[in-house]
Amino acid sequence: MVDDYRQMWQEIGLDLDAHDGLLAVLPPLYGEVIIGQEKRPARMAYFDEFFSEIHGRRIKELVGEKARGGSVVGTFCTYVPEEIILALGASAIGLCGGADVAGEEVEKYLPRNLCPLIKSSLGFKLAKICPYTELADILIGETTCDGKKKYYEILGEHKDVYVMELPQKKNEGDRALWRDEVASLSVVLEELTGHELEPDKLREAVGVVNDKRRALLRLAEVRKADPPVISGKDALLISQMAFFDEPRRFANKVNELCGELEKRTAAGEGVAEKGAPRILMSGCPMAIPNWKLPHIVESSGAVVVIEELCTGTRYYENLVDDSAESVDGLLDAIADRYLDIDCAVFTPNEPRIENVLRLASDYRVDGVIYYALMYCAPYSVESYKVRREVESAGVPLLYVETDYGRADTAQLSTRVNAFLEMIKGC
Repeated sequence: MVDDYRQMWQEIGLDLDAHDGLLAVLPPLYGEVIIGQEKRPARMAYFDEFFSEIHGRRIKELVGEKARGGSVVGTFCTYVPEEIILALGASAIGLCGGADVAGEEVEKYLPRNLCPLIKSSLGFKLAKICPYTELADILIGETTCDGKKKYYEILGEHKDVYVMELPQKKNEGDRALWRDEVASLSVVLEELTGHELEPDKLREAVGVVNDKRRALLRLAEVRKADPPVISGKDALLISQMAFFDEPRRFANKVNELCGELEKRTAAGEGVAEKGAPRILMSGCPMAIPNWKLPHIVESSGAVVVIEELCTGTRYYENLVDDSAESVDGLLDAIADRYLDIDCAVFTPNEPRIENVLRLASDYRVDGVIYYALMYCAPYSVESYKVRREVESAGVPLLYVETDYGRADTAQLSTRVNAFLEMIKGC
């Protein structure tokens, strides 16, 4: 693969030596954490192949789209409306941010005690090893936390960045502000692409993204089975890839996988024994290749059956109402759908706590593992109320604060195993 794409990587601005170092690490990690699992569904082969070509074939597709006059829009967060990007003939692409990269260089710009996700994002840019960042015509940020908000000012010195203002409450005035932000984004993207937002194309794009979400909802539904028919690591990988793959193809492949999993459910076949501890993972997003905590959990004999994460239910759980006939009406529906995402940045945020409790009940979980990235104030602080309500409902909760490094792996394994032993003893 490397020899086939080196010229392309060089042309889009990657540092080839640094990128070679990344490619030397990712395949062995993927093999250990993902490929090494037993009883994997056959239809996971597509996602394995996609990952093997995530910096190759997928980048080549995007380069081809740009050569034909298309645009590539890089997004950081689930609050950026994919529908608008797609309706204007552009591709919405997630960005790299799940590993420690260029730490010393990053700390020339950012403090050491800052969210690992933010530092990772800048590290990938400074090291020039994320082809999605380099290929993007514009990066769309959002004010989901103070760290990101100030970071975008620094990133803007290295790349064209547009920032959406996300309100911190959900009252009528906040909804009006957010609706204006969605409209402003549309104008920015119209200028970028040279196209005008049209109702038919926007409605079609809403349908495409809704279909992607429906496929992920179908996958989530089949994960209620006992014994579990797919591992949490494979399900997380699929959610992570939803930010990178072409949406129509992705939805088709997820639906094909679900067909296989539904047959497994009917036959009583699983990836773990019936009655294995069922875990809900809640908290911060997990960007590729951040599989550390799920790997520890599932290597300890439990199965993550659902993720209340931005790389989980928050990404796909609600659809956009496509009944409006006008662009304004569709933008209203898009704004409403995205503002209903219950990120920890909002206050008050009771819907998120209610959602965690609902998922714990629907998926018959034995425990919740609350995952917080170090120095992430919104999710760390909100863990208090989540813990209180979850434990009041009779479900044990383990709070884990970590980063992307491996230094705490043994300690985390000890804590997770003790938590699972406690669950089994209940």
